[in-house]
Amino acid sequence: MRSEQEAERALSLYADTVRRLCMVYLKNYADTEDIFQTVFLKYLRTPTIFESEEHEKAWFIRVTINACKDHLKSFFRRQTVSLDALLPSDEPAIEDEHKELLSIVLGLPEKYRDVIYLFYYEGYQATEIAQMLGKNVNTVYTLLGRARDLLKKELEESHG
Repeated sequence: MRSEQEAERALSLYADTVRRLCMVYLKNYADTEDIFQTVFLKYLRTPTIFESEEHEKAWFIRVTINACKDHLKSFFRRQTVSLDALLPSDEPAIEDEHKELLSIVLGLPEKYRDVIYLFYYEGYQATEIAQMLGKNVNTVYTLLGRARDLLKKELEESHG
């Protein structure tokens, strides 16, 4: 079990990353908070010794992605409708342009959404993304190119 100081340090470093990643996958505030807690509880309990801060951040990203995927595959999730889908959101409004781009990014197939998020939002290089996702570096470059093409096409269509 990790110390309180380690937990506080990890929260200050990785909380935003974990929350953003959850929102990209789950598109739901309540589920995001559930997975957020799950990820940090797993961190507190893991005996893993991290080689560096980058290794630790990669661990958080991988665990968060896996937890989100597991959540989305769960029977309960497939058989329910989120309250967030029924009620208006309490979250602050995002500017229309950013909201449009975010909705297009969230609408991308998972393989493109992952690489776009890690590259543009988290600032990872293609070689690092390849390592994290267990893919060939050239595959990551291909996915980034195709994702950019899809984003461009969607933006052009939405703006006439």
